Amino acid sequence: MKRKSFLKVSLFALLEFTMILSACNDQKANQAEATPDNFTCPMHPQIIQTKPGTCPICGMDLVLFDRNNQEAKLILDKNQQALANVHVAVIGSGKIGSQTMLNARLVKDPQSNAVVSSRIAGRLETLYIKELGVNVTKGQPLYRIYSEQLMSLQQEYLLARAQSVAFKDDKRFNDIAAAAEQRLMLYQQTEAQIRQLIKSGKPEPYFTYFSPVSGKVSELSVTQGQYVGEGTTLMQIENYDWLWIEADIYPSEIIKVKKGMMFQVIVGGNTGAKMPMRVEFIEPAIDQKTQLIRIRGTIANPNKLWQPGLSAQVILPGKASNELITVPSNAIVRDGASTHVWKEEEANTFVPVEVVVGEEGINGTEIVKGLQEGDRVVVSGAYLLYSEFILKKGRHPVMQH
Repeated sequence: MKRKSFLKVSLFALLEFTMILSACNDQKANQAEATPDNFTCPMHPQIIQTKPGTCPICGMDLVLFDRNNQEAKLILDKNQQALANVHVAVIGSGKIGSQTMLNARLVKDPQSNAVVSSRIAGRLETLYIKELGVNVTKGQPLYRIYSEQLMSLQQEYLLARAQSVAFKDDKRFNDIAAAAEQRLMLYQQTEAQIRQLIKSGKPEPYFTYFSPVSGKVSELSVTQGQYVGEGTTLMQIENYDWLWIEADIYPSEIIKVKKGMMFQVIVGGNTGAKMPMRVEFIEPAIDQKTQLIRIRGTIANPNKLWQPGLSAQVILPGKASNELITVPSNAIVRDGASTHVWKEEEANTFVPVEVVVGEEGINGTEIVKGLQEGDRVVVSGAYLLYSEFILKKGRHPVMQH
């Protein structure tokens, strides 16, 4: 009896152990089947988490991706390509002009500006220009001044002229009258004003002064009714028909520039407008802060379209290269980790191809390694494909993680 009881107890213990082991195996199988989701950052694919959250680097929301999908390609139909503005072109060989774009800026030409100052002491009876930014033309009235000093000079001139008329043959009286007239002209009295003075025969205490140039009033230092002394600055007029171009160049490239050379200038973002510029000045010393050398030229400003301070680019020409495999610069994706392009391997199928770039010019970029002539390359929408790959695959298109 004891033996039978022992056998029963042992049998039940073995059965219970078998059931527990089977349950554990089922639980492990269920856990294996329930693979957790994976989330990554669209901008930093090295960040991978098993639950939603934000990227610890840039703070963007993590997105879900299929970690098991390791195919290094994207498939987009024609509609998706149209929405993403993806365009493909067959690449070939071409020449790259080794042009250098110099950063430049527009600067006021001080030779075209005029500082209007009072030639004589007096009171500003009328100020015809009372605000900044007013356009004036050459010969336009600027201000009217009351001056007893100038009235005395006019009286002296009338007396000297009367003596010269009375004694026409006396050279001394003629010279005195000519000197008195010259003094009036030095005080900016015009020939018309002097003729009016002769016609009236009496001094006039109010005198009007006119603009010596055409331009825009950029500075106004006085107000109407103010007393001014001789030489007091009243206003400044700037003419923008011509502007200076100041460009910065590295000392290693200054050997390409000589005074008198003609360059092309692109003003602002208007890539279609190229203006000719002749190099008029080369800074003899290197700027200690920027370690650059400044060159300067002058360009015309049609219709006063541009203002001083606007950015520009000066095209420094170079030698043309030989026939090379080239692609448009927009086709190349540079993200700091790699340099690659997207090639259409099959119809509607795009694969990333790592490339080695060479010389870069205004006509495109040389591909030293990675592509062959005749390959179909994405020339528009490459960065969208790059982002789409990271969103779908959760990894970098070229570099394996």
